[in-house]
Amino acid sequence: MYADFHVKDRWTGEDIHCAYQALIVAIATRHADAVDIKFLANGRPIWIALPSPAWVEYERRTGKVLTDPLAIQIAGHFLKSAIESGLESGREMYSLSVAETLEHLDAVLAAEKNEREQPAVASS
Repeated sequence: MYADFHVKDRWTGEDIHCAYQALIVAIATRHADAVDIKFLANGRPIWIALPSPAWVEYERRTGKVLTDPLAIQIAGHFLKSAIESGLESGREMYSLSVAETLEHLDAVLAAEKNEREQPAVASS
């Protein structure tokens, strides 16, 4: 859903193809308490840094583990929202707070639930 998508830039109207490319634990690479998720937006690298404490908070709230595939969806949802709203300004890295991460997580889970609840279309 948010690992490979197209979105229109708010300011230019340009169609931007965003595709997930990598997930790296930033503790090792940047000495940061985060997970860095890399997307290519029309070939341009954009990193979304999700804070590690969000994993702990999600598990505390739900008893569930925040998986890597779900983290990719969270980062993709943020990126799509940033481009649509005009927030994306050409920066190479965006760092989310725990609260922002959990907000995007909630949006991803709601979108997945909505998608599952859509009736199947019969093919003829």
